[in-house]
Amino acid sequence: MKVSIKLSAALLVVSALGYAQNTLTGYWKFNVPNGGVRYLELKQDGETVTSIPHGGPGVTLTGTLHAGKLHLEGTVPRPGGNRTVLFDGTGSGDKFTVNGTTSNGEQADGTLERVSRDEAFPARLPLPDLRDVPDNGLVRTPPMGWNSWNKFHDHFDDATVRTMADALVASGMNKVGYTYIIVDEGWSSYRDVHGKITGNARFPDMKALADYVHSKGLKIGIYSSPGPQVCGGYQGSYGHEEEDAQTFADWGYDYLKYDWCSAFGIYQPTRADLQGAYQKMAEALEKTGRPMVFSACEYGLGDVWTWGAKAGANLWRTTFDIADNWESMDRIGFAQLDITQFPQPGHWNDPDMLEVGNGGMTAEEYRTHMTLWALLRAPLIAGNDLRSMSDETKSILMNPDVIAIDQDPYAKPPRILSAEGKSEVLVRPLAGDSVAVALFNRGPEPAEIGFRWDSLQLGANLGGKSLQARDLWTHADVPVSGDSFTATVPKRGVVLLRVTASSFRFR
Repeated sequence: MKVSIKLSAALLVVSALGYAQNTLTGYWKFNVPNGGVRYLELKQDGETVTSIPHGGPGVTLTGTLHAGKLHLEGTVPRPGGNRTVLFDGTGSGDKFTVNGTTSNGEQADGTLERVSRDEAFPARLPLPDLRDVPDNGLVRTPPMGWNSWNKFHDHFDDATVRTMADALVASGMNKVGYTYIIVDEGWSSYRDVHGKITGNARFPDMKALADYVHSKGLKIGIYSSPGPQVCGGYQGSYGHEEEDAQTFADWGYDYLKYDWCSAFGIYQPTRADLQGAYQKMAEALEKTGRPMVFSACEYGLGDVWTWGAKAGANLWRTTFDIADNWESMDRIGFAQLDITQFPQPGHWNDPDMLEVGNGGMTAEEYRTHMTLWALLRAPLIAGNDLRSMSDETKSILMNPDVIAIDQDPYAKPPRILSAEGKSEVLVRPLAGDSVAVALFNRGPEPAEIGFRWDSLQLGANLGGKSLQARDLWTHADVPVSGDSFTATVPKRGVVLLRVTASSFRFR
């Protein structure tokens, strides 16, 4: 889940401004120009000001209002460690000016206005009776593409998206399966007088953007939430599901990422509410008649892998946000092995997007990342700057043999062949009497890791068959001899083999 530091913190902090009634107790709207809106409830006791949470993880701000000057501090929960934010504000009456600085050194400046409770936290609307949404027939293999969030968060614009589409094609990524350009958080603004969602100043024409991406032979995705706002405070789809679905269809979008975000303040994180909220949008998408991949981003709440397909989702997030470091990727990736039985063609577990090329891990660690996601049959959604990829990054993201593992039509889950300490061997059946075998070294030093050929259960030397093996990262054939195979695997690295049972050929 994305908790935007810029808005979450700014929002909350902002609220601590003094006003004519000499108390901040009540409901407030914090608005950052072209940066979204946040609503919060504040309580003032003497000179002490505190924000009151309204469901879900987020930021709690505490501080003081003294002599008309506000100072607030808060902690933002983020993957890899919490971050502190600071805000100061001044004003009078029911409107204030706030200047904020996040732990990243980013500015979060805007205005704070007093609002009613109904505007800040709208009443719960009814959810549909639960039913199985018909399969839309899309993404029979895991979707592949690029998403703006991991690299840019909400600091990007129309031109960025266009140049990413250009770069994806120029690099040849489209030729190995990358198809979707997904515009994540940061595009939306407000609703017009007719209630129609609009882009902000950085995204002045969402239809023209879709047309441009389509002109490159690619497909395009968009982002919203079942809550009133998305995670960073931009406009969500709450109460406007059918209108927004039709708008996205009219603009020509092919994919919707639907992030739980502020829905925490409306619904309970129960299976009934989660499934109902996602089903509501799936039904709205179905009603438009336009094929749109539906990505349910709700962080694995309510064991979504057990009902995501029923709610109409083509993929569902199984975890909170990944971070560009080994600890995050390792923890998230290997935890997926407990739920590999649930995906099926058209409906996939999503352990979040790829961090390959963003600089927080070594090349070996990124190869492990790519290998593990491929074995898991996870969506391969790149999250780096495609315009400045190194040859090494390209070799990882565009390895056709590894991508073929992810996209293999024989959609069977991987299993643990052996595990000892920080060494694990995973095997996954593939089409054509083949298996993928991955030797993972999750430890801090190189390790000798091996397996027995007969443990692959390919019937070698039975019925006139023999084994052939190929290392998919070195692109070299591997001799099949003796009873077993052993390799020295670098620290936090992997050896990935494709082993095939082939018939003897006589001449």
